[in-house]
Amino acid sequence: MSHFNMLFFPALVIPMAQYYGTDVADIVGRSFWMYCCFGITALPWGMVADRWGAKRLMLVFYVGAGIFCICAGLWIDNIGLMAFFLAGLGIFSGIYHPTGLGWISHSVSRISVGMAINGIFGNLGLAIAPLFAGFLNWLYGIQAVFFVVGAINLLGVFLLFYLSVSDEIAEKSKKFASKKTIIAFVILLFAMMAGGIAYRGATVILPAYFELKNQGMFNLLYQFVDQLSPNIVASVTVSIVFFVGMLGQFVGGRTAERFDLRNCYFIFHSVCIPMAIGMAYFTNLPLILITMVYFSFYWECNPLKIHWWQNYPRLNYSILLMAPNLYSHLVWGPWL
Repeated sequence: MSHFNMLFFPALVIPMAQYYGTDVADIVGRSFWMYCCFGITALPWGMVADRWGAKRLMLVFYVGAGIFCICAGLWIDNIGLMAFFLAGLGIFSGIYHPTGLGWISHSVSRISVGMAINGIFGNLGLAIAPLFAGFLNWLYGIQAVFFVVGAINLLGVFLLFYLSVSDEIAEKSKKFASKKTIIAFVILLFAMMAGGIAYRGATVILPAYFELKNQGMFNLLYQFVDQLSPNIVASVTVSIVFFVGMLGQFVGGRTAERFDLRNCYFIFHSVCIPMAIGMAYFTNLPLILITMVYFSFYWECNPLKIHWWQNYPRLNYSILLMAPNLYSHLVWGPWL
């Protein structure tokens, strides 16, 4: 649901621009604080998770995200409040990563495979979100999308009642990491920040970009199904791209266990560079295929990064210089 909450909005960018009588840049700009808060709240949420436990904080996630989504639907005609409600959605959706990843990191033995499976389901949310939002908007309008997404988040509260979560965290080493590993970790943080800019920039604008750049494909499909809209075609193609990307998460997890992480990380990102350039120049089917390759290799890097982090457990303490002991949720904050 965390990824779902972040990725249903891009499918609504052009419909919202038409609804409010403004341009795409204005609508995308109003989502800035949603995506910003989704990232910068990771550290404080990690601190809270260590005090409250994963289950309690996930309850806050579902309730908070659900309420802000429903409020966005209730005040849909007030474009000024939209940025506020989207920011609230981002704040509460930011709970999952420091909480969920911390939970997984000390609950499974095969960490790379565990993270890969987690990533697959995250990509499932990414893939379903634009398709879901596009069809629901086509049938019932923008307001219905916010109402239904809010209701789905609130349903997560009931799922938590049937989930048994242990909040006990194994005692870790309290020794400081070496200067060399700290420097490597800081370098990786900057690399992840750059990757995050590339990833978020691509995912936010992708549905609108496909709608504008795939007119030839839309015209071809329109000859067979004359009730299609460009937004629906774009939403479906984006979902297909993200479904293919799910495979990348699994491949990355298996790769992390068998090969040198540095070489894999370098090769995967090297493949992404020409694909990103190609996305700027191609249209229609070639654009879709290139985008599939880009996201597949980009998401293959995620399990590699997690596995690298697990290879340096003492590194975590460098994040908590003044803390009494290691916290498995908090260390994900600076990382995210």
